[in-house]
Formats: sequence, C-alpha cells, structure tokens
Amino acid sequence: MNLDKTNARVQRMFGEIAPKYDRMNHLLSMHVDRYWRWRTVRMVQTQDSAPILDVCTGTGDLAFAFHRRTKGRLPVIGTDFCKEMLAVGEAKKQRRGIRDELTFVAADAQDLPFSDNHFQIVSVAFGLRNIADTDRGLREMTRVCQPRGQVAILEFSIPAWQPFKMLYGWYFRHVLPRLGQLLARNREQAYNYLPQSVSEFPSGAALAQRMRQAGLQEVRFHPLTLGIATLYMGTK
Repeated sequence: MNLDKTNARVQRMFGEIAPKYDRMNHLLSMHVDRYWRWRTVRMVQTQDSAPILDVCTGTGDLAFAFHRRTKGRLPVIGTDFCKEMLAVGEAKKQRRGIRDELTFVAADAQDLPFSDNHFQIVSVAFGLRNIADTDRGLREMTRVCQPRGQVAILEFSIPAWQPFKMLYGWYFRHVLPRLGQLLARNREQAYNYLPQSVSEFPSGAALAQRMRQAGLQEVRFHPLTLGIATLYMGTK
C-alpha cells in the first residue's frame, strides 16, 4: 500500500497536530531534536548579507535557530503550506519579540513564490519526505538558491549500527506511534505516518544522488546521534 502524501492529507494531518507539535517533538526525541537544529545552523555557514529560506518550516524551529545564529542580522523566511503550523510559529515569534527580520509565508515547497538565485541558504528540517514530489521540491530549493549557496536537509534516517538499529527500529515502529497517538489524538494517525514515511524515504547515498540530480554539487552527508537523523548539504 502506497503512503498517502497528497497535499490535502499532509495539510490535514499537520493542521490537526499543530497545537501539540513542538511539545511532541521534544518529548518523543527526548529533546535531541534541539541539538540537531543547533548543529545544522553551525555546519551551514553564512557567506554574505543575502537572506535565508527554511521550507516546510512547520512551527519555525529551524528558522528560529538561524535567526539566533545570525543574531537577527540576516533576513530569515520560513514557508509552509499548513497555515495552522505557521500560526503557531507566528505566536512564538510574537512571544520572543522578534520583528521583521524573521517572517513566515504560506507557500508550497513544490512551487516557491521567490525569484531564482535569491537565498544564500535554503534549508528544510524533517519536511522533505512529506513533499508529494520529492524531486520537484529539491529542484525548487535549488532554483531559489544563489550560485555557490547551500542547500541543507535535516531528515530522519535509519541507524546502521547493530544492536542499536534493532532497538531503535522497535521503538520507532511500535512505541512511538502508540505514544504519539495517545498524547496527540488526531484522525489522520500522524504518528503512524511518521515511521512509514521515514522507512519509505531515500537516505544516505540515495538521497545525496537525488540532490545531485536536482543540480547540486559537493553533496555530503553527516549522520547524527548514531544515525537517527542525517544532515545533508549541497552547493549550487
């Protein structure tokens, strides 16, 4: 059975869990997700005064991480097509007293409303696998990135080292979905979708090759936390 990643289903699913999304992420990852974003914004170096784009931004955690890293000196834009998630991000922005240097825009990652060669960094955290057409999303990210700019992808992956792979696989397939559904009840079964989407999504060398096909060079990837997540980086 093919996983349903249509725009309508993904929008409904994330719209339902938006109010509890941040709390669930931190709880189910035991707050390691904070470290992954911290590491990402330090490995992807800013080069000039051009803006930064974070697609599939959700509630904006990676966009906020870039804002903190650059101390608000560079414009940061976060886009997502789920307005409920963006509303949570906007509320966080207001609570933190952040002004126009960080903005949220409703947009589909498969059809970004920006000109070619505009951003020095284009990032996505745990969202690429949710795009209906992965390759189209990668091409759009590459299109709006400046020449010699960087595309950064932070995504879940399957650990390779045993016995951790077996133990983590059991938690990811059996414990996480039940716990997630119990704490964030939703009709779209978001926490059953999570392990399914990760298991079906390309990782490691396979995703790196897709990035090259989208027009990126110098593609490399770095497993994080024993391979639970992986940071991919490529240069346009």
